[in-house]
Amino acid sequence: MLENLTTRLASVIKNIRGQARLTEDNIQDALREVRMALLEADVALPVVKDFINDVKQKALGVEVLQSLTPGQAFIGVVHNELTALMGTTHVGINLATTPPAIILMAGLQGSGKTTSSGKLAKLLTEQMKKKVLLVSCDVYRPAAIEQLKTLASQLGVDFFPSTGEQKPLDIALAAQDYAKKHYHDVLIVDTAGRLGIDEVMMNEISELHRSLNPVETLFVVDAMQGQDAINTARAFNDTLPLTGIILTKLDGDSRGGAALSVRHVTGKPIKFIGVGEKLTGLEAFHPERMASRVLGMGDVLSLIEDAQRNVDHAEAARFADKIKKGKGFDLEDFKAQIQQMRKMGGISALMDKLPGAAGAAIPAGADEKAVNRIEGIINAMTPQERSKPEILKASRKRRIAAGAGVSVQEVNRLLKQFEQAQKMMKMMSKGGLSKMMRGMKGMMPGM
Repeated sequence: MLENLTTRLASVIKNIRGQARLTEDNIQDALREVRMALLEADVALPVVKDFINDVKQKALGVEVLQSLTPGQAFIGVVHNELTALMGTTHVGINLATTPPAIILMAGLQGSGKTTSSGKLAKLLTEQMKKKVLLVSCDVYRPAAIEQLKTLASQLGVDFFPSTGEQKPLDIALAAQDYAKKHYHDVLIVDTAGRLGIDEVMMNEISELHRSLNPVETLFVVDAMQGQDAINTARAFNDTLPLTGIILTKLDGDSRGGAALSVRHVTGKPIKFIGVGEKLTGLEAFHPERMASRVLGMGDVLSLIEDAQRNVDHAEAARFADKIKKGKGFDLEDFKAQIQQMRKMGGISALMDKLPGAAGAAIPAGADEKAVNRIEGIINAMTPQERSKPEILKASRKRRIAAGAGVSVQEVNRLLKQFEQAQKMMKMMSKGGLSKMMRGMKGMMPGM
């Protein structure tokens, strides 16, 4: 996420850390690099100008405390201004109305509205325990109706049927009536998108808004649109009373500047960010945490929240008890821990949130490939081999490699990673947390 920007800003910070004190000259040099980094990341030019001016004023006025280096002081100023640029505080979803609370999804075709509707339904159902109804008013693209129906089925969420012959307003009003009669807490209305802004589209969604009076009107924007995302956001904001923004595809090849621009241009808060195709890939947007991630400082709070939501707590308790009693760490345990990592979004998602690890080079698809390879190799072993890896000699390794469809070198690499993890667990059982943290780097599969 925002890898190029993180890398560029890291080099700027590294240079200014070598300075004895903050002066107008070295701040000017650092700001020139920051300006280039932001422009390369597709941040809108007016936004860059305002941001650079604010940082310059604050940096020149800041008094460096004895406990802070000039580099740390500069990072502090940039972090505060990035946070302010993206909205200062987290603004959650507003459901404070008589049920059903209606959420209207708006945006261009291909921005991820339908997928985001499904992800939001999952989040509201699982995290907020709401009864959700999904409906599609996209009568121009029959596949959109089927897509949302399929998503609703996967999620176990109610879906209100519609067809391409119906009028969008008729569908929406019928769904609203159904939601009232069946005591739904939330109605999510997926609307039609176009390849560009046009009058017909804007009139249609304005009519839907007037009739439904939604509590939330969320603008879904694709981070990969770059500068176009800003123009689109401005056009929708002029037509609709938007209440918030969902920024999608931040994990793609996008330079991500839209995240730093959309809120500034519209004045509306970014409420969620979409990462990945999985239905769990919708995160609440916290400006301060995102600023930390952009600056390579990690996001430990979000990491903890991911763990609380996705980790099997019974399995984690069993594992912790086993380590505490010194019963040893075997390959079955190793596989279980890798699977827990997958539930939390995979290696790249974890690295993105670990301080100092953001932007680490992980090849596309390495997450799934690495985890699948590990599972395949361990599954090719006998129960005895998994519990006693020390018996794995050359002939057994060749059999396992053939069974898993990998080379013997891959089996050896896995065993080396396992040995490192085993050492960490021994340190953990003896209370050597600092030693364990130093050893973490080597056990990451695919690294």
